[in-house]
Amino acid sequence: MNTESEGIVLRQTKTVGGRTMITLFSERFGKISAGTSVSERSKSRAALALRPFCCGRYQLYSLRGSYSITGTETVNSFMRLGDDLDRYLAASYVLELTDAMIGEDSPQPVIYRLLKESLGMLEERKKAWDTIVIAYQIKCLDALGSGPDLSSCVRCGRDISEPSGEEKLWFSVGDGGLICDSCKASQELPQGLIFEVDTDIIRALSYMRSHPLSSLSRLALEDRIAGQLRKMLSAYISFHLGIEGLKSEGLRI
Repeated sequence: MNTESEGIVLRQTKTVGGRTMITLFSERFGKISAGTSVSERSKSRAALALRPFCCGRYQLYSLRGSYSITGTETVNSFMRLGDDLDRYLAASYVLELTDAMIGEDSPQPVIYRLLKESLGMLEERKKAWDTIVIAYQIKCLDALGSGPDLSSCVRCGRDISEPSGEEKLWFSVGDGGLICDSCKASQELPQGLIFEVDTDIIRALSYMRSHPLSSLSRLALEDRIAGQLRKMLSAYISFHLGIEGLKSEGLRI
C-alpha cells in the first residue's frame, strides 16, 4: 500500500547492500522504521530529508507492517542547529529523548507538534537553550499522562503551591510531585530522588506547563533555576519512564 506522512527523522542506521534504515517519527503513524536505498551521502534534496533532525514529507510503501521510503520532500532541515555545539547538544537530547519516550506504530500528535516546535525554537535561539529543553520535557510528561503534581502535597493533599513564611518545600521524584516539609520529615527518602525547591522553581515549572510552547520563545530561565530543574526532570524521567543513560545527556553535563 502506498501512503505518505510528514515526519521528523530521529536516527538512521546503515545496513547491508547500501540500504539505510530510518527511524521516522511520522505525524500520521507515530514512530516507524523504514528502509531506503537513497544514499545519505548524496547531495540531492532526497538525501537531505533522510538526515536526523530533518522534517519532511515522506512517500511510504507499507507491506505487512514494514515500511520503505520511496520519495521525500524536505519541509525544514533545521540545518542551523549545528552552528553552535551547545545548541546542537540540546537538540540532540530532545531528539534522543523523543526516540526513547515513544513506542512504534502509536501516533503521538501532541508530542510530534511539540518536537517540531522545539526544534524550530532551538534553531532560532542564540542562548538559554536549556529553557526550551525543560519546557519540552514537562510538556511531554504531561502528554504521556506522567507529569508531576505541583499544586498540593502528594502525600497529605495540602495546597502548597504558594508556601508561606520559611516553610520548606520538596520535590519527591518517587511520590510524583511536591511534598511539604512535615511529610518529608516523616520518612527518609533516597538521595537523588528528593530535591529542595523554592517558589521561583515551582512558578517557573508551572508557567512553562500552563503556556503554549510557542509563547515561551523569549523566556530564559536563570542558571540556578535551570540547573535545578534539569536535575529534577532527569531523575523524574529516569524513575517514571525508565529512560536513562542517553548519550546526548551525558555530553551536556
